[in-house]
Order: sequence, then C-alpha cells, then structure tokens
Amino acid sequence: MRSLLVLALVVPVAACGSDSGGSDGSGGETTTLTVYAAASLTSSFEEIGTEFEAAHDGVRVKFSFGGSADLVTQITEGAPADVFASADTTTMDQLVDADRVADDPVDFATNTLEIATPPDNPAEITRFQDLSRKGLQLVVCAPEVPCGAATRTTADDLGVTLTPVSEEQSVTDVLAKVTSGEADAGVVYATDVTAAGDAVTGITYPESGDVVNTYPIAPVTDSEESTLADDFVDFVLGDTGQGILRAAGFGQP
Repeated sequence: MRSLLVLALVVPVAACGSDSGGSDGSGGETTTLTVYAAASLTSSFEEIGTEFEAAHDGVRVKFSFGGSADLVTQITEGAPADVFASADTTTMDQLVDADRVADDPVDFATNTLEIATPPDNPAEITRFQDLSRKGLQLVVCAPEVPCGAATRTTADDLGVTLTPVSEEQSVTDVLAKVTSGEADAGVVYATDVTAAGDAVTGITYPESGDVVNTYPIAPVTDSEESTLADDFVDFVLGDTGQGILRAAGFGQP
C-alpha cells in the first residue's frame, strides 16, 4: 500500500516537469529568429533560412514577407522583428530615420523590373509603352511600394501614362493577379518572373536597366536575439546567401 501511495505522488510531479519553451525535437530549446523581408525575397530567403538553420543548431528562422512599406510600418509600431530586408534603400531609410535599426544597413542584392503576362500574352505586349493601351487590364504595385516607385519612375522617364486597374501592396500580389488570369499584364521584378516559371511570360524592355532597385539588410533595434540577427545578416552577405540570390536572378549590389 505504501509503494502505491509513493507512486501516486511521483507521477503528477513528473508530468509537471516538462520545459515551457520551444523544443528542437531532440529535447533542447529552440531559439526563434524573426526576419521581416520584402515579398520579392520569399523563395530566396526561405532557402537561405533553411541553410542558416542547418548551420545553427536549435535555431528556427521565422519569416514575415510583404510589401517593404507595410513591414516598416509594422516594425515602427512595435512588431517584434530581429532583422529587416527591404526591396529598396528609400524604404530602409524610413526605418533608419525612426531609429529602429541597430547597425548600418548593408546592400546585398539588386533587381530590375520586368513585365509579366499570362503564358499566351493575350494583349500582345512587346514593350513598356504598350502598358498605356486603353482597355488593358494592368496591375502594378502601389507607388509607396518599392516596385511601384520603380514602375512610376520608368513610366515618367518614358513619358508613358499608366492607368492600372489595381495597385497592390506587394509584388507577389501583382504576380498573383497575372497568374490567376485577372490581369493582361503586371509589372514585377525579373526574379519574380523567373520564379513563376511557365505560369507567366516575361517581357523584358531595354529601359529596365535604368531603374535598378538595391536591397539593403540590417538588424532591428531592441532585438532579443541581436547576436543571432548579426549572424543572419552576415550569412546573407556570405558565400551561401549570395550564391542562392544569384541563382534566383538577383544582381550584385
């Protein structure tokens, strides 16, 4: 009887002894690094994140992808981010001006615009100027978004007036409108056309090289994982990160 009583007392204590933190699956604690990054970096950064996790035991990289302007707003309003990667320097400067960057931003990639159409190119787009055609179902990024600012600059340089049916908050939303057949054309990054494969037809134009987006990255102020945040920035700038970005079609800064 006494042994049964002792067992009854021991079992509840053992049940209450589990760790309250995350686990890496082997009984150890998991550290989460939160990275906010421009939507155009989704595929590349997910691959970089996998490689970073493989090189850092017990670390999980959690991404929040979206329009760079929206991400800056979230961070300045207190969202818990450790690293921010923007699709242009202007948007990163907003975070710097808000004193939310822990170190000087570093440029790590470049990108240019390209026109995306459905695979059969129903509107027979051949150049950027064709995007001004009356009745064209055109989708672009909103002007406050890096891809939208670049699109507007190109249009202004060429003297072209665009009348899009929709202005999206991220380049992935523009691409989604094209791949779903809701748009005749969209202006996205060259890397997005590459990533979409056969789902779209990419239309290049010679003036794209005149408007180049430069991507900066920086650790965020008040990060609870500041050392790990610095490591991630270095990883993106290192051979593995740069190799992944080059393979996806990004240019060197």
